[in-house]
Amino acid sequence: MIIRTLEDIAIMCEGELLTPEASDIKIKGVVTDSRKITMDCLFVPLSGENFEGHHFGPAALAAGAAGILWQRDKGPAPEGAVIAVEDTLIALQKLASSYLSQVAPQVVAITGSNGKTTTKDIVTSLLETQFKVHKTQGNFNNHIGLPLTLLSMSEGTEIAVLEMGMSSRGEIALLSALGNPDVAIITNVGESHLLQLGSRKEIARAKLEITEGLKAEGLLIFNGDEPLLAEVLNEGNLPVPSGMKTFRFGIHSDNNDYPTGIMTHTGGMTFTSHSYEDHAFTLPLPGRHNVINTLAALAVARHYGISEENIDIGLRNLKLTGMRIEVITTPSGMTLLNDAYNASPTSMKAAIDVLQSMKGSGMKIAVLGDMLELGPEETMFHEEIGSYLDPQKTDLIFTYGNLSVHLAQAAAKNFGSERVFSFTDKSELMTHLNSKCNPKDIILFKASRGMRMEEVLQSLIAHE
Repeated sequence: MIIRTLEDIAIMCEGELLTPEASDIKIKGVVTDSRKITMDCLFVPLSGENFEGHHFGPAALAAGAAGILWQRDKGPAPEGAVIAVEDTLIALQKLASSYLSQVAPQVVAITGSNGKTTTKDIVTSLLETQFKVHKTQGNFNNHIGLPLTLLSMSEGTEIAVLEMGMSSRGEIALLSALGNPDVAIITNVGESHLLQLGSRKEIARAKLEITEGLKAEGLLIFNGDEPLLAEVLNEGNLPVPSGMKTFRFGIHSDNNDYPTGIMTHTGGMTFTSHSYEDHAFTLPLPGRHNVINTLAALAVARHYGISEENIDIGLRNLKLTGMRIEVITTPSGMTLLNDAYNASPTSMKAAIDVLQSMKGSGMKIAVLGDMLELGPEETMFHEEIGSYLDPQKTDLIFTYGNLSVHLAQAAAKNFGSERVFSFTDKSELMTHLNSKCNPKDIILFKASRGMRMEEVLQSLIAHE
């Protein structure tokens, strides 16, 4: 984490230390949540529509903060070690950018509609076999989370792997400018944020903003199966660095790297690729989409000279952020596929593919909830998922939410009403699901974050 004197901090964030006698005091780490004050930290109060962090400035100092930032228009600063700034959020971002330039690691930035967190985890696991790596934790991937990620980085970091999220135009451009990546990855262009952006092409433009902060001679790795990315790149309106190199990955053979063989088994997936034709890699994750994510990570590994032996080690030791196709085996022998962190039509189909490809002696059950933020075509997208489910490969379907009623109605046309159950009350869903499940069943849980589908999974475990 950042360790600097208050005088250093004032220079780095372009603020004014109001208490010069405190200039040599060292801060250790940065906190924006007054409930999580740590001894000798720097507290950065932020302002929003429903909160005002400046109210907690004096309490933060009393709780052990070594100093605080204070926005000039928020009234008189409290007594203590205070750095006055024009805007605390901008000051936080300037501080993070300055610290990044001082530590000077290589930076790998990752964005995309789906798969960016899993790809971040795979990239990190591969790079960690040869480098000291710092990565985005949890969902700290926005205009506040990314600066905090950078400020939690240790001085000896050699490569920073940064996830970049967005909901509207301009956000990735800001994050890319802050992160100034050497390598950028775009995993795909899905349907998330159609409500805000209106079209998939506009989403592609938003994702490609990642090139705006890419260093000269930087490497852009992108999903070549998505024609919109190539279209936007070829429009000529995109700010790109001089000498930018590109690398395309995907399922199709016209990409720079693509799978030449994929085998599904109990432990996950084993595959070969065009770039590694003579070496089979084993990925401890189910799903063809995760093989594609791994191709992006392999491109990064190759760029940084990771050996095939260390790639094997990295894949074997892979640790994923929670609720992204987390495989849980219950005491009775049920297999629960926990993919309840988020959902879009693209990721929903990928999760269904995983369920339908798995082998077992019990039933295969899909527990699916609403996909949110899809805009005016949300009904059509839910109906599309209902039609996508294969009655030969899935035994029962449970849905939760008002939008998922359309999913259930579309599925019932192929499955029959006796195999499809739709609920808008979560407790009723839990009760009915518990009554239908048996040992050895394989059950997928998938929905947007706001549906909190993991609560249904947890009730099933508790019911055993």
